[in-house]
Parts: sequence; structure tokens; C-alpha cells
Amino acid sequence: MVNLGTRLWHRYRSIPLIWRIFTAFILGSVAGIAFGDRMTVVRPLGDLFLRLLNMLVIPIIVFTLLTGIRQLSPAKLGKIGGTTVGLYAITTTIAGGIGLVVANVLQPGRGLDLVGGEAQSQAPPSLMDVILGIVPSNPVSALADGNLLATVFFVIVFGIALTYVRDQQEQLAEGVDSVFEAFEIGTEAMFVVVRGVLEFGVLGVFALMASGIGAEGIGVFSSLGELVLAVAIAIVIHIVFTYLVFLMWLVADVSPIAFLSGAKDAMVTAFATRSSSGTLPVTMRNADEDLRISERVYSFTLPVGATANMDGAAIRQAITVMFAANVVGQPLALTEQAFVLIVAVLVSIGTAGVPGAGIVMLTVILTQVGLPLAVVGFVAGVDPILGRVATMNNVTGDLAVSTVVGKWNDELDLQSGVWSRDTWKATNLVPSGD
Repeated sequence: MVNLGTRLWHRYRSIPLIWRIFTAFILGSVAGIAFGDRMTVVRPLGDLFLRLLNMLVIPIIVFTLLTGIRQLSPAKLGKIGGTTVGLYAITTTIAGGIGLVVANVLQPGRGLDLVGGEAQSQAPPSLMDVILGIVPSNPVSALADGNLLATVFFVIVFGIALTYVRDQQEQLAEGVDSVFEAFEIGTEAMFVVVRGVLEFGVLGVFALMASGIGAEGIGVFSSLGELVLAVAIAIVIHIVFTYLVFLMWLVADVSPIAFLSGAKDAMVTAFATRSSSGTLPVTMRNADEDLRISERVYSFTLPVGATANMDGAAIRQAITVMFAANVVGQPLALTEQAFVLIVAVLVSIGTAGVPGAGIVMLTVILTQVGLPLAVVGFVAGVDPILGRVATMNNVTGDLAVSTVVGKWNDELDLQSGVWSRDTWKATNLVPSGD
């Protein structure tokens, strides 16, 4: 009997986690429809899952941000580094803005009352309060109170200061590296905790769906469809206008069609794996063999992008927060939406490039704007779809920024790879002077 139980457990664990969560989403939905409000008895299991997610917020932000900043040493932050980081910041901000615009137009979740009355009523902060609130008067209090913006600001400043000390004072370099290594160990440990929480999330999502649909009915599904549609539309808009039209055509003056041809393998792999980090070998191969970007450029831009360039995450988080506000009947004012944009951009930088990380990051933003975490359980059911399109966006952005940086620094070979094909020369979408 013990051996049978062990075999069944190993077989269960062999199924990818996200598909177990999706199965729990379906089974919980069926149970809610079949048994109605009697399923509210399992709600405490869902609440425990949400508390576990909330527990992870500050630690995972601190550890992952400092680990990512380790790559941004002053020695690398020259012309190539500064341009790369600046472009990533611009595209991520545009992505979050597009997400908010699409959410305001489509209003996903409006008319559905999933968790009415649980939102924290609060006056919207003024724009100046949002800006001043980024700088903590006491970093320790910011950590203890879960003040995300202030925590992120201090961690970024502290991390950059560490890299400066490492590069300027050789006698301390080994010690600084030890500090970074300690945080990398902490990051890996937090990912282990995250995996454990998401394992419990199978049961938690079942409980949230069963109790939520049992109380509210099947209208939930149409609203989730609206959420997926809104995210997909925003991502298509971002890829077409930000990457192809703005970066490729207008900024770099290269063929958008050629770029898509050179990036397609990485885009497809990202869609399949839902992992920017896991796609990195394919992304680097596309950059080297197809897009003909110099290794001096892509060896820096792509690893940094896999860590810090999360345009898709900014889009999905911005839209999902608007979705959450709609389903609890608490529309966000313009100043609150500006706050959401800032948080979505900053949080996306700390989002790990692995499947499931977006669920944890959504918890961060909902907490910051005073919206109930119960929405996380519903969104987790469609996370496989949202994660795939968002990751494809991220990887496309990594290659687009790398192409622009390569062009600006004469590190892009426009005479070979996809750029040399006669197909592109027969169109108007070709480099004009190269």
C-alpha cells in the first residue's frame, strides 16, 4: 500500500504544476456549479493559499531584485548598458500604459461581483503623494509595512551602491560578491518556497473556484474570457506598434518583417515554455545566427532582458488589477491607475522569468492598491494562457531592444542573416541606408 501511494504521488508530481492548477480550476468550477453555495465550506483552504502568497511578497522582491542588479555593474553600464536599461524601462512603461488603456476601453470583469465588500475602502492618493511615497523615510519600516514602492527604491539604490563598491574598491570586491551570492542563495530558497506554495495552490485554487462559483454562478467564465481577450489584444498592440513600428522601423530603420523572421524561433519557444529564462539559449541563437547581433551586445542585453525586461508581465498585471477593481465594484481613479502603472513596471522588473511567477507578483500589486487577493485564485485558472502570450512578448522585446542597441553601436551585421534575404529587399520595409 505504501509503495502504491508513493508511485501515485510520483506520477501526480510528474504532471506539470500549471496543468495541475488548471485541472483544479476546472474541478473546482464543476463542484461550484454542482453543489452551489454548499461549497463555501472549503473557502478556508483558499484563504490559506492567499495568505501564503502574501507571505512571499516582500522577501521575493528583495532577493530577486538584488540578484538581478548584480549584472548591472558600473563597468558594464557604459554606452551599451545605459542604452539597454533605458530602452527596457521605456518599453516596459509603454507596455503598462497600453495595458491600462485597453482595460479602460474593454472594462473586463465589469458587472461581475465575485468578492463584493472585501475591498479596502481608501481615498485615491494624489500623484505627488505617489511620487514622494517612492522614497522611504525609514527603509526598515517600509519592509515591515509591506510598502512595495519604497522597498523597491531602496533595494535598487542599495544594489547599485554595492556594485559601485565592488568595482571601485578591489579589497572589498570579494566581500561584495559574497553578499550578492548570499542573496542569490536566498533567491533560490525563495523559489523553493514558491514551488511549495504553488503545490498547495492546486488545493487552494480548487477551493477558491468551488466556493466562488458556488456563491456567484457561472458568470465568472465570461469575465475570465474578457480578461484573456484584453491581455491578448494589448500584447498584439504592443508587439506591432512598440517593437515593429517604433523600434524596428522608426528607431533602428530595419525591416520589421525581417526581424520577425529572425525572432520567430524564440517567440514560439517562449510561447511553449512560458519561461523567458528557459528560452534564453534559443533567444541567443536567434540573435547570433539570424539577427546577426554581435556577441558583445547580446551577451549583455539578453540575460539582463530575461531578468528585468518583463513587458508582458507589466501588461497582464495592469489589466488584471483593473479586472480585479471591476469585479469588486471599486473602479480606480486616474491617480490610482498611475500608481498601478508605477507598481506594475517596478514589479515586472522583479518578476522571475519562470512559469507561475506572475501569480505571486499579482499578489504584490493587489495588496498595494487595497484590492482583495481572492481574485488571484480565479486568475490562476487562466494563467497558462496569460503566461504564454506574456512570455512571448517578453522575449520579442529582448530581441527588439538588442537589435536597436546593436544598430546604434555598429554591432549589427545587415549584410547577412535575415537582413540579407531578397524577400525583404522587394518591399519598402528594408533598411534605407545600410
